[in-house]
Amino acid sequence: MLAKLMNLLKACWQPSSNKYAHAGSDVIGRKDGLLWYKDSGQHVYGEFSMAMVQANNLLEDQSQLETGPLSSVEFGPYGTFVGVYDGHGGPETSCYVNDHLFPHLKRFATEQQSMSADVIRKAYQATEEGFISLVTEQWPVKPQIAAVGSCCLVGVICGGMLYIANLGDSRAVLGRVVKATGEVLAVQLSAEHNVGIEPVRQELQSMHPDDRQIVVLKHNVWRVKGLIQGLVVFLRAKDSTQKGGLHEDLIALQGLAQPDIISVTGSILWVLTIDDNQGQQISRSIGDVYLKRTEFNREPLHVKFRLREPFKKPILSSEPSITVQPLQPQDQFLIFASDGLWEHLSNQEAVDIVQNNPPNGSARRLVKAALQEAAKKREMRYSDLKKIDRGVRRHFHDDITVIVVFLDSNLVSRASSLKGPSLSLRGGGVNVPANSLAPCTMPTQLGAS
Repeated sequence: MLAKLMNLLKACWQPSSNKYAHAGSDVIGRKDGLLWYKDSGQHVYGEFSMAMVQANNLLEDQSQLETGPLSSVEFGPYGTFVGVYDGHGGPETSCYVNDHLFPHLKRFATEQQSMSADVIRKAYQATEEGFISLVTEQWPVKPQIAAVGSCCLVGVICGGMLYIANLGDSRAVLGRVVKATGEVLAVQLSAEHNVGIEPVRQELQSMHPDDRQIVVLKHNVWRVKGLIQGLVVFLRAKDSTQKGGLHEDLIALQGLAQPDIISVTGSILWVLTIDDNQGQQISRSIGDVYLKRTEFNREPLHVKFRLREPFKKPILSSEPSITVQPLQPQDQFLIFASDGLWEHLSNQEAVDIVQNNPPNGSARRLVKAALQEAAKKREMRYSDLKKIDRGVRRHFHDDITVIVVFLDSNLVSRASSLKGPSLSLRGGGVNVPANSLAPCTMPTQLGAS
C-alpha cells in the first residue's frame, strides 16, 4: 500500500534523466533556470508550442500533449489530446492525473470505437475514482493527501471536432479570424469553476441551500467554506538600515518566523507569510477528497484543513463542463493554460501575442509576457524576478503552463483520412514513444541546471 504511493511520488520528484531531457536538445524541449520550453513541434493538425515556469517549491502544474491514435484499435479515433493540470496543496493529484487520464480516455474510446463527450466524462470519472482509492489506501500513513487536488483542462481534436472539458480555473482560448476585417479575436471555450465568479457562487449556494457559509468573502477573496490561502504582506524599504522597527514588531505580533529577504533593484523586499493554509477558490476538481467525502474530514487530517461541522453531501464536484463544436476554417490556434497565465494576461492580449509573432516559441513568449506583468505589478525588473528561486518565487506568481496548438485548416479538413505523426510529450521534458506511458516528472531540478 505504502509502496504504491512512494512509487508515484518517486516518479514525480526524481530529476529527469539524460535519457529524456538535456538542456541542449529541442527534441523534448530546453531548460533555462525555472523555465522549460519546447518552441515547436508537430501534431496531427499542425504545429504546437509548449512552455512552463516553476514558482512553487514543488512544481504543482503538470501537462501533456498526445497526438496520434486516441484508442487501442487500428481504425479507432485519431487526433490530438492536450491536458493542463494545475495542482494545489501539493503535486500528487496533478501528477496522478497526468499518468492516468489519457489512458482512461483511450480505454473508453476503444470500447466505443469513437470519440465523444461521454468518453471524456467517463475518463474524468475513472481518474477521480482512482485517486480516491489511492487516498483511501494512504489515509492511515499520509492523511494530508486527502487535501491535495487539481484543476483539469482537456482539449481533444478529432474528426474535425473540438472537445473541451474543464474542472477548475484553467482556461482554453481560441484565436478566430473575423472574415470581414481579418482581425483575430479571442473566444473563450472553457467554463471556469472559481467562486470569484458570481454564477459559480450561485451554483454552490443552490446546491447547499442550508449552508450559509458555503462561500465566504475573506480578505476580499471569495472562498469555499472560507478556507483561506496564505496571506502575504510585502514590506519594502530603500535600504537594509530600515529593516528594524515595524518589520520586527510585525514578526513579534504575528508570531512569525523570519521572512524571506530578497534584494530587488537595490532595495529590500520582505515577504511575510502570515497564514500558510491552502486556499479553496474552485468548486470542481479532481481530488480534494476531504471536501467530497466526510470520512476524510477528521483526524488524522491536519486541523487547518478540517471543517468544523460535518457536511451531508459533497461540497466540491468532479463533474467536468464539456463543450463540443466543429472546427471552422477561420479557427487559427488554441491556447491552453493554467490560471497562472490568465492572472496576468487577458484572453485578447494572449491571442494578440500569438497572432502578431511567428508560431515558433509562442508558448514561451506568453510565459515571458506574464512574468513581465508580474514583475511590473511588484515594481521590479523582469531580470530581477528571474533571479528569485522557486518557493520564494511563488510570492510573485504561480506556476505557469501554456500549450499553443495551431490549426492547419487543410489538415483539419482531411481529418477523416489523416494519419499524422504520433508523439507523447510531458511538460518538463519527458518524451516517450506512442503507446507507452511516461513517468510523471516533477522538474524541481529546473532551477538547478
